[in-house]
Amino acid sequence: MKQIKFIGAVIIVVIMTACGQVKQNNEQIGSPNGWKTFEHKEYSIQFPDSFEYKTVEKKGAIFILFPKDTSSAYNFRSNINLIIQDLQGQDISLNDYVILSESQIETMVTNGNLIKSERFNKNNFEFHRLIYTGIQGKLTLKFEQHFTIKNEKAYILTFTATEEQFESYKAEKEKIMNSFKIK
Repeated sequence: MKQIKFIGAVIIVVIMTACGQVKQNNEQIGSPNGWKTFEHKEYSIQFPDSFEYKTVEKKGAIFILFPKDTSSAYNFRSNINLIIQDLQGQDISLNDYVILSESQIETMVTNGNLIKSERFNKNNFEFHRLIYTGIQGKLTLKFEQHFTIKNEKAYILTFTATEEQFESYKAEKEKIMNSFKIK
């Protein structure tokens, strides 16, 4: 039960981070393909100049990437964010985390609807992908999460957009999310 509440809290943070307050961070370096790279001792991610990188002032949330050229309906902007969840001492495997996350979508997200759940390998790590929809206020949002567990930490990379805008960001979203590397 404790694990379910813990995973539920992460899902709530993901949703809140999608609209949360952020501050600028300048730890970016250029990358060979013309994209920017953010390097951290635990991970790195690349993103095009058309996105803006900001750190997040929410517990567990690390950063958020916003497309620079989007108008915001209901003060919402499509985004990619990272949450790192400390699982120390909880003995949670990736399979356990998937089961808990899937159950939380249906119970913690208003009208939560799981669309896809699949395992894949990326940058020498096994990840799990969840795609789901849910309602937040007046908006129907669509989420794509890539998550894995390393050293008793869950790394949850989430793309959030309105259901209508989700496909329009597909190419950039895939390149950005696929550039995410855990060290």
